[in-house]
Amino acid sequence: MGSYKPVNAVMRGLEVLTAVNKLKGRATVGELHRETALDKATIVRMLETLMHAGLVVRDADRTVYEVTGKTLLLCAGYDRHRAVGRVVAPIIASFRNRFGWPSDVAICDHDAMVLIESSRESGPIVVNRLPGYRAPMLGTSLGLAYLAFASGEERDDVLDRVTAMPAVWNEIARDRAKAERYLADIRAQGYATMHDEYSRTEYGRRISTIGVPILVDGVSMAAMNVLYLKNALSADEAVKTMLAPLEACAAEIAEALTAGPG
Repeated sequence: MGSYKPVNAVMRGLEVLTAVNKLKGRATVGELHRETALDKATIVRMLETLMHAGLVVRDADRTVYEVTGKTLLLCAGYDRHRAVGRVVAPIIASFRNRFGWPSDVAICDHDAMVLIESSRESGPIVVNRLPGYRAPMLGTSLGLAYLAFASGEERDDVLDRVTAMPAVWNEIARDRAKAERYLADIRAQGYATMHDEYSRTEYGRRISTIGVPILVDGVSMAAMNVLYLKNALSADEAVKTMLAPLEACAAEIAEALTAGPG
């Protein structure tokens, strides 16, 4: 705890800035009032202060307030990939030591899954994917597993974003009912597999994956996969031997990531 009482005006300003971000980076005064319960006059004063600081701009035509790129400076000192990777790395390294096949862990970033940690360093699967690699949402088991267990609003947002992308695995997003049935089937079975066309283009169909969500209160916070050589295991054999350990490892990661501050 600090030595001084918090400055209430600063606290209110941060609360308004946080609310604008929460509302997808653009919000009206009415939306901010419903989100924060602050009176509208206070919200307007906070927004004008944030505008002077260069953190918010006002779109006069639609009377909405938007965050600016300057807000990125507020998180420049925090490397989310590295912070989460420190927690994840020993868990997936242990998984590989026990079962032999490498794994990736990724988080969602708008329209793709961003790799935060991998245990592919050595062994029969030597195609490296470094942290920061963006895996297509509907082409990979990581993305499909994450999306199937995401909230309905997030699923809609992601499907809207990938609809315009030309890759063949995104075609299903253009038929929303079909996409929802496909994701419901993944939820029912508890896992996803790599799209065959992604396996062909990236790995010459030599490699496939099983992906599962990393869940908190039943909703995706990340996803984990296991990679295997298709000439060593059939898809059915991979599921039979690897799914239960993979789910257990994902649950261990979820517990570790939610166990302490940050």
